[in-house]
Amino acid sequence: MKKSLFIALFSLILSADVFAERVKDLVDVAGVRSNQLVGYGLVVGLNGTGDQTSQAPFTIQSIKNMLSNFGVRVPDNVNPQLKNVAAVSLHASLPPFAKPGQAIDVTVSSIGNAASLRGGSLLMAPLMGADGQVYAMAQGSLLVGGLGVQGQDGSRVSVNIPSAGRIPNGATVERPAPSSMTADGTIWLNLKIPDFTTAHRLAEQINEAYGPMAAEAIDATSIRVAGPKQKSQYVTFIAMLENLEVTPGEAPARVVVNSRSGTVVIGGNVRVMPAAVSHGSLTVSIAEGATVSQPGAFSGGETVVIPDSGIEVDQAESRMFLLETGVTLEEIVKAINNVGAAPGDLVAILEALSQAGALRAELVVI
Repeated sequence: MKKSLFIALFSLILSADVFAERVKDLVDVAGVRSNQLVGYGLVVGLNGTGDQTSQAPFTIQSIKNMLSNFGVRVPDNVNPQLKNVAAVSLHASLPPFAKPGQAIDVTVSSIGNAASLRGGSLLMAPLMGADGQVYAMAQGSLLVGGLGVQGQDGSRVSVNIPSAGRIPNGATVERPAPSSMTADGTIWLNLKIPDFTTAHRLAEQINEAYGPMAAEAIDATSIRVAGPKQKSQYVTFIAMLENLEVTPGEAPARVVVNSRSGTVVIGGNVRVMPAAVSHGSLTVSIAEGATVSQPGAFSGGETVVIPDSGIEVDQAESRMFLLETGVTLEEIVKAINNVGAAPGDLVAILEALSQAGALRAELVVI
């Protein structure tokens, strides 16, 4: 039996020329962040695909509590068996500086055994933050991208996930999230990708534009900037900071291998120390067949089937190539192509170079 391994290779060669980028693309302003909201509610109007209330007692309890708020009292010994209702969890993200009256999207997910939420509507439900305060109210019709169909014989076809959906602009903000951006008169800029070189260059660029000691790099992520004395000038000052241009530091040398898809991404700064690499392959092919043994006439023997196996060993010519000091990614790929190695063999060669200490890059396998 012959096995072949096909691994896709994607080589990312980063240019040596690094261009300046806007500060707003490199950093986040401390305090300017979204806040997660969560809630619980009921989806009604389903076409018999709701919770099986006998197995979801919390749905029955929620229905009774909702009806009691409207003056309808359900006897304690009565458990309504409603197939058109489903208990759901709600979650949303409250954007920074969102004001009361603005709308945000809501994601709705079944927490019971509802088969589908298609066609349902969410009744008014509060969305709370981590502090337990209500920041938004959600309500509206669901958009469900999944589809589920079930036959009487138990057969079922499901496309995507019908037990979850979204309500675009389905929640109204009732309370703005607290912001600590200007709590002490200092503006903190946090790099999205920590890098000491980028942090140092950013602080220097701000000092060059607004005077010495205007900014200070605290670590590889944070840059402390002295804000204006008047809080009314913060928006203008941050807008000017965001539009400054800084040349970020070069990315570290890194090789990333995705073991599931076989994708290989190699940074342009990858270098190797002197090394000799030998590459060869051994292929063993086994073919199974059968022959028929026919006895002679009047011999009294029996016709039998005899297995016939054919084994073939093919060893390709092993070739060696030499990698000099400071070899670049382009030269590595060219050398591997010259010896006829498949792209998938690059993974094995890189791992061998890393084990030998000749690969001057971080090898990451995900």
